[in-house]
Amino acid sequence: MPIYETVFMTRQDLAENQVKDLTDAFIKILTDNGGKVLKTEQWGLRTLAYRINKNKKAHYALIESDAPAAAVIELERNLRLNEDVLRSLTVRREKASTGPSVILEKSSRYDDKEKEAA
Repeated sequence: MPIYETVFMTRQDLAENQVKDLTDAFIKILTDNGGKVLKTEQWGLRTLAYRINKNKKAHYALIESDAPAAAVIELERNLRLNEDVLRSLTVRREKASTGPSVILEKSSRYDDKEKEAA
């Protein structure tokens, strides 16, 4: 089965545990339709480049999965229907990623530099 990477943004007024619950619900959709989740990441609350539905910030989450096309189509349909999701993007990848995403690597490097400066 092909590898898919889905990133979605949720409203800024949601709590971290609500974003985690949403992610778990989307993972359940994938697994119920014959997919397998390879990796999930919570990127946290980040500032948007421009306002989306009156939101200046959004919670970002990533799901990397090995799933059939029907499962991904169902996931995208549920992402569009959910009012808490501002935007989403699903991309097909050639192979599964190894290690953390670039976003998490950048934030960990930034945190390390802050600790050294203190």
